[in-house]
Amino acid sequence: MDNSIRFDPLVLRDPHTGGLSLEIAGFDSAEAFAEPRQQPYFSILLVGRGQGRATRDGAEFLFSAPCALCFSIYQPYSLVVDGVFETVLLNFHPGFFCLFEHRHEVSCNGVLFNNLYDTPVVNLSPDEYQTLLTIASQITDELGRQGQPDRDVLLSFLKVFLINASRIKMEQQAETSQKAAPILGDLTSAIETHYKTLHQAGNYEKLLHVSTAVLNKASKQYFRKTLTELIAERLIIEAKRQLYLTTKPVKEIAFELGYNDEFYFSRFFKKNAGVSPQVFREKAAYHRFVA
Repeated sequence: MDNSIRFDPLVLRDPHTGGLSLEIAGFDSAEAFAEPRQQPYFSILLVGRGQGRATRDGAEFLFSAPCALCFSIYQPYSLVVDGVFETVLLNFHPGFFCLFEHRHEVSCNGVLFNNLYDTPVVNLSPDEYQTLLTIASQITDELGRQGQPDRDVLLSFLKVFLINASRIKMEQQAETSQKAAPILGDLTSAIETHYKTLHQAGNYEKLLHVSTAVLNKASKQYFRKTLTELIAERLIIEAKRQLYLTTKPVKEIAFELGYNDEFYFSRFFKKNAGVSPQVFREKAAYHRFVA
């Protein structure tokens, strides 16, 4: 990369399907992010200049450079920026890098992505930003070199990038958890244990012996969504995992998540994910990209 952050997208495509495996691009304005983006990729914006608000799934989060913003597959996001803005956008498909397959090497699932209990913002020190920018530059150089880019080299660079970003975020999560209200730990543990069988906010009132109003207030304050929205998002995360990692029929996935009616589940999924389970699987299924 030269001194200008702006550069056209560089893309690695899957040799079998022609679909996007990895993409990197540089932007010197937020215009491209003003309207919600919702794509079958994991996305990271490495922000070098600017501040504003990031909207993820309808919830707003303040950000200020230097930072990274992380979004999951088909997760709608947009930005509103005050003044100058510079970012490097990194998109990757689960067929190129599967979070679950690499979970023992890179602990980014639930940290950078699918982190419904946390902010998408990873605050960075100048040194941390420079480290991630250097790795992004290496990805850019490999994608931009003459001849066919080396997929293994690019995968290694992406792993190092995600490892570094995950470590930074986990340190921030540890600090935040010490300040959080005690009820939040009980609530998140209850959701993780019972979300497949308890879909209604009132179920957790009975389970935790705390009124729904109190639970909703805590959820809105710390997670920026109602308890009902929080439960729905947890269900969608698991549904997405099953859809892109397995070949189970939608009916079976629905049943495992506590829905006896496949069509009701499909409507619920589309309402919350923006696409039907069938479309999600077609565009993002991991098993389609492995032998």
